Amino acid sequence: MADSKAHPPTPGPFRVLAIHAHPDDESSKGAATMARYVDEGHRVRVLTCTGGERGDILNPLMDKPGVVENMVAIRRREMAHAAEILGIEHTWLGYHDSGLPQGDPPPALPEGCFALADEDEVVEKVVREIRDYQPHVIITYDENGGYPHPDHIMVHKVSIRAWAQAADPQYAPELGEPWAAAKLYYSHGFVRPKFQALADQMERRDPQVEDPQTKKALELLEFFRRMPDVYPRVTTRVPVAQWLPRRYAALRAHATQIDPDGPFFAVDVDTEAEVWPTEEYELAQSRVPVSAPDEGLESELFDDIPDSWDGIAQARCGVEASPRPHTYPEEQK
Repeated sequence: MADSKAHPPTPGPFRVLAIHAHPDDESSKGAATMARYVDEGHRVRVLTCTGGERGDILNPLMDKPGVVENMVAIRRREMAHAAEILGIEHTWLGYHDSGLPQGDPPPALPEGCFALADEDEVVEKVVREIRDYQPHVIITYDENGGYPHPDHIMVHKVSIRAWAQAADPQYAPELGEPWAAAKLYYSHGFVRPKFQALADQMERRDPQVEDPQTKKALELLEFFRRMPDVYPRVTTRVPVAQWLPRRYAALRAHATQIDPDGPFFAVDVDTEAEVWPTEEYELAQSRVPVSAPDEGLESELFDDIPDSWDGIAQARCGVEASPRPHTYPEEQK
């Protein structure tokens, strides 16, 4: 497991905006990073694009009368609880969950859902959020959405456009002063080597695989083996061992979506902190010069961002972003 560059956190305070598709996505993708940065005095805001109305009940303990009928209100309460645990600010964008189509061929997406929304309209709303909050760093999903849920794909599309449009003084001046965020990251919460390392550690302790938790860890590894391995794209590994308990607690706050006895909790937090104490990201675009890849991985999302970063001034002088295009190897598509 390659080490990231070790140095103290970048001074600040800085602001982070994480754009997610559904309530619970923020708790499974980068939650420990967010909790850590809040504790260190930075501001972190999550923008959730949908209410998660079409999410299945994945926790058997929550599969009871009244839950489905009140899913919208319940998921809002769950999100508020998770935000409180992480210490983050939170905003809803206001769209309806598209659901995850199942079947071959998959059914048509429901009318009025986020994935079918007018993309220009969504971009405008996200630009308003960026210009209002003025983040130094924006976190979103890669072109595959992290996994190919239609809402995640939509989040990627609108985030990329909003990152650029928010910095364009000619675009919708009525939405506020232009703001050029310094860096745009993709969150890679499910890198295959992590689950391999965790499963290996569980097997070392239980070589006969007699413990149900070991079996669950191996099941999770098999699941992620069927997905593209994005680890080669990782540019940044943020140390978060101390904040992993907060991530676990935030996940459990989404009680309709997270089975406390499911595979995601097969590995105890102490083992994860020992074996894989980081959260992974890919620097997708940057408006600041960044260290060369051969100098090692970043250890902070704020690396190379000056304390004096003025996104309004940078936008008005037309600072350009440098994209870091990556594609999956052909055999992994």
